[in-house]
Amino acid sequence: MTGVPASAAGGSGAKPVRGGKLGAAAVNQASLWNIANILTMVRLLLVPGFVLLLFHNGGYDPAWRSFAWAAFAIAMITDLFDGHLARTYNLVTDFGKIADPIADKAIMGAALVSLSVLGDLPWWITGVILARELGITLMRFWVIRHAVIPASRGGKLKTLAQGTAAGMYVLMLTGPLATLRFWVMMVAVVLTVVTGLDYVRQAVVLRRRSLAAERAAVGRTAEALQEAAGSPGACVVSGPGAAGAAGAAGAVADGAGSSGPAAGVAGGANGSGPVIAGGPAGPGSVVAGDAVPVEPVVGARDGAEAER
Repeated sequence: MTGVPASAAGGSGAKPVRGGKLGAAAVNQASLWNIANILTMVRLLLVPGFVLLLFHNGGYDPAWRSFAWAAFAIAMITDLFDGHLARTYNLVTDFGKIADPIADKAIMGAALVSLSVLGDLPWWITGVILARELGITLMRFWVIRHAVIPASRGGKLKTLAQGTAAGMYVLMLTGPLATLRFWVMMVAVVLTVVTGLDYVRQAVVLRRRSLAAERAAVGRTAEALQEAAGSPGACVVSGPGAAGAAGAAGAVADGAGSSGPAAGVAGGANGSGPVIAGGPAGPGSVVAGDAVPVEPVVGARDGAEAER
């Protein structure tokens, strides 16, 4: 199906809000046994049932083909409703995000492959449709870190055309209806290819934009760090481990008062890890050296954490 899949990852099952926006709280509250998930699971269970009905009595019994068509139709109808219910009542959860696309591909793939095995549908049609569906699924995983490709109107028309054509092939039609189903399938194939190429174009564009935005953000962060390092109150700390911490403990404390730049140097407990602090200094400036121990600082921090 297209659109947001139904899902549930467990939660309190709070009453949903119709038309509300989906959020983290809504996802966490959705119950596994909600109506959207149940429809998705029904569609999964219908896949083996559809195949058994289709191949019963050799696969050419009109009555059993009708039963198979009924199972296929029910599966396609649930495909239309589960996503809508999940979006409307905030029932989108992790289970359905995985199960819904699997159910979609499973029922359509089962129908196409079964019809080709029976000789009713050319294998090249099955190959084109399945290759497109698998390729688009893999491509979505490729760009999911950068953006989500929304379902397009063409994609929805493609799904409708595929379901209609496959359903007509499941039924043992003759005469003009048999000719009509072939042209409906051709429309489905064309929409499948065109929408697939459009999805590829969207994926490439979205990925490029996302990467460009990431590079711009990194550049702005670097510039901000450089400006901060060059400001009058910048503090540069060097020295590994405890030496650096001790040096920081002995850093210059600037007071208020007289003007003019001043710098204080505090040595670490081990004689390494100097801390240089520049900026305006006044009468209240204090310079602390090696006499500042590390242990009291660490002890005070540990004591504060113990109180929390």
